[in-house]
Amino acid sequence: MSAASMVQTAPNRSEYEELRAQQWRLISTVLARAPDNEMLDTLAGLTGDETALGQAYGALANAAATVESDTVAQEFFELFVGVGRGELLPYASFYLTGFLNERPLADLRRDLHLMGIERAQGRFEPEDHIASIAEVMAGLALGDFDAGVLGCGAAGEAGFFARHLQPWAAQFFDDLAVAPSAEFYRTVAEVGRIFIDIEIRAFALEANAHRCAVSGS
Repeated sequence: MSAASMVQTAPNRSEYEELRAQQWRLISTVLARAPDNEMLDTLAGLTGDETALGQAYGALANAAATVESDTVAQEFFELFVGVGRGELLPYASFYLTGFLNERPLADLRRDLHLMGIERAQGRFEPEDHIASIAEVMAGLALGDFDAGVLGCGAAGEAGFFARHLQPWAAQFFDDLAVAPSAEFYRTVAEVGRIFIDIEIRAFALEANAHRCAVSGS
């Protein structure tokens, strides 16, 4: 898998969306559970370029190539599980209100219901866990879910992102980067932080282009 610059739109729109979906899936996977040996091998095979995101993927690949799965599992436990609670609570409700299971979760559940998305059996984390929202973003990028019920076309996806990730995801990745137990996950934090910034700018450019097109029509 190659980590190309996400600032430049690929000539083939579907290829660009597939690349975005890959980024979101990776973020979802490594934040949902500690990578096993197979996942670490996959991450170690990532290649980057000279962009900030490409360099972040290079650092993630190097970290994955030099760490043991047991070490990462312990790090994941300290960060996100802990005895009582982990160092971080990766939930929209917590970041936006200071408490779990608050209005941001209810708002997210409303939008997921509108899109026909239900929590998978056997998953007990509240839906506003950042890994779950990233998984939804991957589906939205590929058109697997109907963002049109939230707005018009791409604006629906942009609106979902603006409501459920943009207000807090960058702060979460900043916190992850400096968490006491973060070593491998510090490289994950850098990938996440840069990618969130790219998505914010990309959606802003799309919104501006749409406004210009409407004004010119």
